[in-house]
Amino acid sequence: MRIRVRPLFLALTLLVGCNGNRDQLLAEIQDPRPEIRAAAVKKLAAQNNTDDLVLFTRAAKDLSGIVRGEAAAALGESQDARVVDLLGELLEDPDEAVQAQAALALAKVKNNNDKAKAYLTLQYGRRGRATRQVIVQGLKTANVANPMATVVAAESKGLWDRNLLALTEGALPERVGAAEELGRSGRPAAVNQLLPMVRDSQVILAAAAVRGLGDAGDSRAVAPIALLLDESFPELRESAISALMKLQDPTAATRLQAVAVEKSAVSPLATDAILTFQRTPATDAALCAIALDGARAEALAAGHAMRSRGGCPAEPIAERLARPASAASGLQAVAGLGPSAQALLPKVTPWLNQPDVTLRTLAVAAVTRVGDASVAPTLQKLYEQEIAGISALRADWIPQALPLKYSPELDPSVPRPQGAKDDNRTGKHAQLFERLQALNAARAKEAGRVVVPPRVPSELGDDVESAKLEPLATLLTGLGALKAPGSLELLKGYANDQNPVLRAAALVGLTYAGPEGVELVRAAMLEPDRELQKTLALALAEQGESGQLALVASLPKMGSEKLVVLGALARVAPPPASASEVLQGVVKEGGAEAAVAAMLLGRMGAKDAVPTLLKALDDSNSVARRDVLLALGAIGDAKSAEVVGRDLYHDLPEIRAAAATALRKMNSGTEAEALEALKGDYFREVRVAAGATPTKDTGTVAGGAQ
Repeated sequence: MRIRVRPLFLALTLLVGCNGNRDQLLAEIQDPRPEIRAAAVKKLAAQNNTDDLVLFTRAAKDLSGIVRGEAAAALGESQDARVVDLLGELLEDPDEAVQAQAALALAKVKNNNDKAKAYLTLQYGRRGRATRQVIVQGLKTANVANPMATVVAAESKGLWDRNLLALTEGALPERVGAAEELGRSGRPAAVNQLLPMVRDSQVILAAAAVRGLGDAGDSRAVAPIALLLDESFPELRESAISALMKLQDPTAATRLQAVAVEKSAVSPLATDAILTFQRTPATDAALCAIALDGARAEALAAGHAMRSRGGCPAEPIAERLARPASAASGLQAVAGLGPSAQALLPKVTPWLNQPDVTLRTLAVAAVTRVGDASVAPTLQKLYEQEIAGISALRADWIPQALPLKYSPELDPSVPRPQGAKDDNRTGKHAQLFERLQALNAARAKEAGRVVVPPRVPSELGDDVESAKLEPLATLLTGLGALKAPGSLELLKGYANDQNPVLRAAALVGLTYAGPEGVELVRAAMLEPDRELQKTLALALAEQGESGQLALVASLPKMGSEKLVVLGALARVAPPPASASEVLQGVVKEGGAEAAVAAMLLGRMGAKDAVPTLLKALDDSNSVARRDVLLALGAIGDAKSAEVVGRDLYHDLPEIRAAAATALRKMNSGTEAEALEALKGDYFREVRVAAGATPTKDTGTVAGGAQ
């Protein structure tokens, strides 16, 4: 009898216990604490009670994301066909964690499976990286063949259809945006749509079509766009230049050259475009023409680019140098070409003795850039003449001999009665006396030639117009660049000059003066004058390793000015390996500076920077993400492939393209399926980065109409 009663007793005990536990969970699902509610939902889902579906449906509307996430998981486990629409709504939840739970739940739904897959496919193109990755995993779990290729194709088709509709039926702002986005697809069908629009009467729409054609990468657009360089609308011309730069067709170099030498607002853009083209005889000829006839900044940039290409033909430049009317352009070209124009030095040096101050100053700049030390004595004489030319101003300034000691009433060493005013004995009077003593000492030495010529007093320099000091400033830089005898001491004297023109020139000259000069310039880099910083940063960057290390050393002490230094470093050869630690520090700080620092680390191939770069990818909002990915690809560390591969699912095409580019450089075989799927991406830049043939029309692969 007792043997029969005991099992029944135990069963009743368990039933009462379960009911008690369930009652507790039902109470906890209404607890004010979200973590308690979420745990209750999870435990109730484990009991697999169909009556709880209404509780999970209510929890899916909870204010807390963790509760909604557990509700999504519970709804998926229910396998009830009625929950598909609710899970589809949760796919659009503002919380990415909830989106991921909803995606996994939809993948588990067996009943109404087609509708669940449709939700997943539709939402792929609307969600962020984490959810997109989960959607692909969910579809793979649901046995969908080539799941990523499927969702990429669906996204591509949706974008194409939407942009095409906006272009044909939208308002003007919508048509402008659609023209650019259709161009980014790179499809021949998009090019066919946009080519007739480059002549549209609405300039804003025509400019958008031109920009779209630039992104399309179709060579058919080069000729029609090049014709637009003759237009008078600035926006249209600027868009045309930018598009030609992206199309990278050297046949447009001649037309761009004409714009570059017209010295208009868009001339710098035209020069930049030619500088990016692959080297051909046409591009070389265009750059040489700009070096002669462009505005000063463009001419110097073009000439500098031709240095590494062997320079420009000497005959046209020599012809310009033979005539006063055209000598300025010839001197300008020599300044840009620098050492590659060494053969033209005999044609340049006669202009150092010309009475025309403009030509003489251009000649000084030219011989300075050529860098032939044999000209240094001539520059020293010119410097002395320039100082003598300012002597007339000096004579009017203080004509009499200066005292060699203080008068009693001004001597700061003489005690004064208590309460007496001493304003005249200190401050600017004492400083002035010291400067006048220095001037007297300089006058005493003028009778004999000295290694270090006298300086212009700062007070006098301040009273002279900056334009009149340009010849002197050019000579200061030249003396430093050619390492003239005594130039170091002379330039050190000007390094603290109150006149900004003379001081900047002296500091640039000091960059050539070895460690002592470089250290003085590095200290000046920390001053708030942004224009001075730019000038000195470029001068230091051109001095090779010593100058680059000085720039790198200044980075930790700088704020937003870091971009000036990093930009200068980006214009020259990669910094030495010892710069890696400091550049990594900039990456850790984030911001726009981190993007340039990451790019430099990639150029350097700094393998020690890989952990820092990978850590930077943890910040989902980093503006440097693209550059960090490209840097990792340039370094080529295959161990980074898994982390980099996650960004193949990113919602921004430029990030997907960067991740694909990096992975292909790593050549690790990671994410091969995802890379193959991205060959059907809507955006041309992503397809090309993933390995698709640039000219291939992938519209049909993506499922879009042509």
